[in-house]
Amino acid sequence: MAAEETEETRRARETREAFTALYGTEPDGVWAAPGRVNLIGEHTDYNDGFVMPFALPHVTIAAVARREDGVLRLHSADVPGGPVELRVDELAPGSDKDWTAYPAGVVWALREAGHAVTGADVHLTSTVPSGAGLSSSAALEVVVALALNDLCALGLKGWQLARLCQRAENVYVGAPTGIMDQTASACCEAGHALFLDTRDLSQRQIPFDLAGRGLRLLVVDTQVKHAHSGGEYGKRRAGCEKGAALLGVDALRDVPYDGLAAALEQLGDEEEVRRLVRHVVTENQRVERVVSLLESGDPRAIGPVLTEGHASLRDDFRISCPELDLIVDTALSAGALGARMTGGGFGGSAIVLTEEADVPALTKAIEEAFASAGFTSPRVFEAVPSAGARRLS
Repeated sequence: MAAEETEETRRARETREAFTALYGTEPDGVWAAPGRVNLIGEHTDYNDGFVMPFALPHVTIAAVARREDGVLRLHSADVPGGPVELRVDELAPGSDKDWTAYPAGVVWALREAGHAVTGADVHLTSTVPSGAGLSSSAALEVVVALALNDLCALGLKGWQLARLCQRAENVYVGAPTGIMDQTASACCEAGHALFLDTRDLSQRQIPFDLAGRGLRLLVVDTQVKHAHSGGEYGKRRAGCEKGAALLGVDALRDVPYDGLAAALEQLGDEEEVRRLVRHVVTENQRVERVVSLLESGDPRAIGPVLTEGHASLRDDFRISCPELDLIVDTALSAGALGARMTGGGFGGSAIVLTEEADVPALTKAIEEAFASAGFTSPRVFEAVPSAGARRLS
C-alpha cells in the first residue's frame, strides 16, 4: 500500500505540475523557504544586536528550471497574469517596483557577487501571509536563492545566501532591512528558536517546545498591511545610526545595558534619539534574558519579557498601532502569559503566549474586541517552530 501523501509532498507535487503546465517542461526541482515569527529582538538586527526568530510552517514554494540563454521568467500563482520575462544582464537596482523585484534582485545579487547564474524559469506559490510582518519577502528571496545555489552548484551556506538576499532587498528593492529575516528563513530548525548575533552571524539553536509544556504561541494578524520600504522604518534606522555616532560607537550593540543611563545622559536633549537608543539597548538585554529562561527550562517565564518588549516598541520606538495595542491589552486581560507586536511595525502581527487550555477564550476575546472597535476581523493561528529552507524534490 502506498504511503499517504503529506501536505508538504502534495504542495510540492502541485507546484511541479503547475510549472509544467505553465512552461511546457518539467522543473529541475522544487524548494521551500518559510516565513518567520520573531520571538524577541525587534529592530536590533540593523544595530548589530541580538534577535531570536523561529520559522513558521507557512512557506513559499518554488519550482525552478535552469536556463542557459540569459532569460529569467518569473511567475507567481498568487499574482494575476502570466510569467514576467527579464534578461539577467539587464537587471539593475531600482528598475522594478513590482513583486518580481525580490526574486530578480536575488539573481542580480548572485551575479554581482561573481556567481554564474545564466537564467531560470521560476513558478512560485506561497502560504506566508503578505504584509503581516511574517517575512513573506524573505521567504521569496531565500527560496529562489536556495534553488539557484543548488542548480548552479554555487556551494553557498545558508548564512551566505541570507547575506546575498539581504543585499537584494537593501540595494535592488530599496528596503533598508536587517539580516534577521533572511537568516531565519535560511537557517532555522524545527522545534527551535534561532539565537542570532547579527554582528558576526553566529547562531545557537535554542530548544523551543511549547506544546510539550502545555503552552501555545498564537500569531494574531491584524490585517493591517505594512511596507518596509516606507519612510518610517528608514527614519528609525537613521535615528539609531545617529545615536551610535553621537555616542562614538560603531553600532548601538556596543552600548552596554549597565551603561544605558550614562549613554542617555550623554545624548542630552536629543529626545527622539534617546528613545530609540533606550529601546535597542533594553531589547538586546531582553533577548539574552529569554535565551537564559528557555535554556533553564522555564518557558512560562518569558511571558513578561515579551510584554516588556511591546511596551518598549510602543512607547520608545513608536511603531505600534491601535490594532496591535488592542491585541496585547485584550490578551493580557484575558489571562495570557505575555504578548507583543512582532515584525517591523505599523501593522502586521502580534504574538500571544498562553496556556493551551486558554486558547479558545483568548481567541474569542480578541475577535470580540476587534469587532467592538470596528476593526477588520483578525486572523489567528498557532505558531509552530518549523524547519528552514530546504529542497522538497
